[in-house]
Amino acid sequence: MDFLTDYKIPIGHWARDLFQWLQVHGGWFFDALANIMGSLIDGFLWVLQEPPEIVVVLVLAAIAWWIQKSWKMALFVVLGFAFIINQGYWEETTESLTLVISACLVCMAIGVPIGIVAAHRPNFYKVLQPILDLMQTLPSFVYLIPAIVFFGIGMVPGLLATVVFVLPAPIRLTHLGVSSTPMPLLEAADSFGATAWQKLLKVELPYALPQIMTGLNQAIMLSLSMVVVAALVGADGLGVPVVRALNQVNTALGFESGFIIVVVAIMLDRVLHIGGSRR
Repeated sequence: MDFLTDYKIPIGHWARDLFQWLQVHGGWFFDALANIMGSLIDGFLWVLQEPPEIVVVLVLAAIAWWIQKSWKMALFVVLGFAFIINQGYWEETTESLTLVISACLVCMAIGVPIGIVAAHRPNFYKVLQPILDLMQTLPSFVYLIPAIVFFGIGMVPGLLATVVFVLPAPIRLTHLGVSSTPMPLLEAADSFGATAWQKLLKVELPYALPQIMTGLNQAIMLSLSMVVVAALVGADGLGVPVVRALNQVNTALGFESGFIIVVVAIMLDRVLHIGGSRR
């Protein structure tokens, strides 16, 4: 079996050469992308950190009530953020929320249209599937290497790595929702003379909405799971104290910051959980 090792396929060298070529010829693109992502991050950080903490908490509680129409959910959000402020993690939490919100906006803006196209073009989805499988199964730490190569360290490479890791979820779930629209509904729309756009906007997307919202929920949870990984490339947020606790073998700091991440995850999951029963 020595001949197998003697003729190793140079996958690593190909990847290195590709990244070097992109660095040389695509620098203008990556600089523009970094500026856009940086502006998005700075905007959300300003919104979450500039006003007084109590104002931001009340606004987030009002959003929770508007989504769930439940005063209990709004109270839960207030208590959750009160606990976070009590523990002294408000700044880190807002930084992590900025990363999560930015990643979800980018992923939904890209993933939903791709999912719609894939639902209407089965051959396109067959080509797309192995790419999505690669994006989901490749270890998340691997994404940090090209992120550092193209963007250095900071919040922008953390956001890029998070987007690549999270993007398959909204694509797959949007495709599932749109492609599972019952044929009788589509035939009824055709019988009334609906155009392709009208069928999409008035039949397919409303039917697929629960799946799309599930995709958003999954995107948020996956983004939050990346906060520790993003901290390794200089991204601020709740991942920083976790990494610090790991380096110092600090059990108290590790459990404290880890529990804050759990609280944020539970709040986001409960607030954005929308009943998906179709009628």
